[in-house]
Amino acid sequence: MIKVQNMALPVQFGENELRAAAAKKLRVPADRIETIELSRLSIDARKKTDVHYVAAATITARGESEIVEKAGSPDVTRYTEKPYVFPPVRRKSKLRPIVVGMGPAGLFAALHLARAGVPVLLIERGRSVEHRSGDVERFWATGALDTSSNVQFGEGGAGTFSDGKLTTGIGDPRVPHVFHTFTDFGAPRDILWQHKPHIGTDVLREVVAHIRAELLSLGCEIRFSTRLTELISANHALKAIRVVTDGAETELPCDTLILAPGHSARDTFEMLLAAGVPMEQKPFAIGLRAEHLQKNISAAQFGAFAEKLPPADYKLACHLPNGRSAYTFCVCPGGQVVAAASEAGRLVTNGMSFRARDGKNCNGAFLVGLTPDDFVGSDPLAGVRFQQHWERQAFLAGGENYFAPVQTMGDFLAAKRTEQFGAVTPSYRPGVLPGELARCLPEPVADTLRGAAPIFNRSLRGFADPDAVLTAIETRSSSPVRILRNEQCESTLRGLYPCGEGAGYAGGITSAAVDGIRVAEAVVMKP
Repeated sequence: MIKVQNMALPVQFGENELRAAAAKKLRVPADRIETIELSRLSIDARKKTDVHYVAAATITARGESEIVEKAGSPDVTRYTEKPYVFPPVRRKSKLRPIVVGMGPAGLFAALHLARAGVPVLLIERGRSVEHRSGDVERFWATGALDTSSNVQFGEGGAGTFSDGKLTTGIGDPRVPHVFHTFTDFGAPRDILWQHKPHIGTDVLREVVAHIRAELLSLGCEIRFSTRLTELISANHALKAIRVVTDGAETELPCDTLILAPGHSARDTFEMLLAAGVPMEQKPFAIGLRAEHLQKNISAAQFGAFAEKLPPADYKLACHLPNGRSAYTFCVCPGGQVVAAASEAGRLVTNGMSFRARDGKNCNGAFLVGLTPDDFVGSDPLAGVRFQQHWERQAFLAGGENYFAPVQTMGDFLAAKRTEQFGAVTPSYRPGVLPGELARCLPEPVADTLRGAAPIFNRSLRGFADPDAVLTAIETRSSSPVRILRNEQCESTLRGLYPCGEGAGYAGGITSAAVDGIRVAEAVVMKP
């Protein structure tokens, strides 16, 4: 097999154009190529008069060694696919492992254990993705929050109600395996080659349900609406756990617990702290959701080619003289800002888009990085308290009914209360209340966002558009704590395996899934 990189393709291309570009790189006639499959596809928009795709592909052809040698290009190399192989099982325990949390970390840990012949018991405080979808829609329509089944809690994890973004900065060899696993369960195949792959909220819900069906077929047991409440140990080793289902408490024998609670399981963090499980504060970011007209973002990114390309996103960052950094995160083209609260009396926002990304607006998190120096005290959960305080302020500023406080970009930069909207209509449900967002942000965060917006506008024309809408507050960009573990992924409490984003070891769907596989490997390799 041959890998060919850096092929320039027009914005509207088909297999003929792909074959022609590959043949040119290989310096052979196109009919010598037997098979060709995309492995990478990105958009080069540096020159607005020459926007095009840049592709890589794997190819089979007659006389591959000769072709590579004669091509004489670093863009043409021999390629051997190396599929992921799960390690052999050395585990001897007769007790089944228990997995707490059915986000990507928990699901992928459970799936790989079950496929290796080690079926697990899965515990999820929320509901199945079908029931959860109804609970979330009810909250968005009426403001009636279910604190156990919402955007943060339930089968699939928080990422199920975002965009299904799979973009990651990690170079782990398990990443391609994660992508292929998603396609096995119904995700679109273009995630295997897109530079910024995404599944879409609507499709991801179906994928999650298919993974559940596979787990059940492999002998796993799943208990929804079940919350972990206590760890029972002896001689620094886990012996059992207590869980509550519909008010009834049950004790379950357990010597292996994969804890993948998600970044919002604050009561679980409290329980672990009380149990003496080592944890530490971790940096995270807070800020606002910035919402623009999608057509304007696409025009700024792609110029005259905008209508021929998928909806554009953006990625911006800057460091300000005050020593703080601002950046954009989790941009959802053609999406909507969503209510993501999980606690009564506290307000949280996030972004979401469907597979088609065909909404009128584009939204993205507009954040400022924080460190433990910004929190009060050395308590491992000081970051949680910080989040809770500002979520409460946003709830009050929105009118105490889960309406979100909003402000136009122009008014925010001028420190003026918003009275009316311009070209951009807020998409957040159940509703919005115009106001002054500085009242529900730490002063250094508000000042940094005001300083960053004009800087971002230089890179992305229109980012500081006065009609853009800002919605408060985004606090759950990542976990505020890290549950400490050793190189074998195990806590000092033997048998406890902290896992995924909530434990502080991932930052998105892909890295959380990878960490779930990594922890599953550690479990089966321990005799």
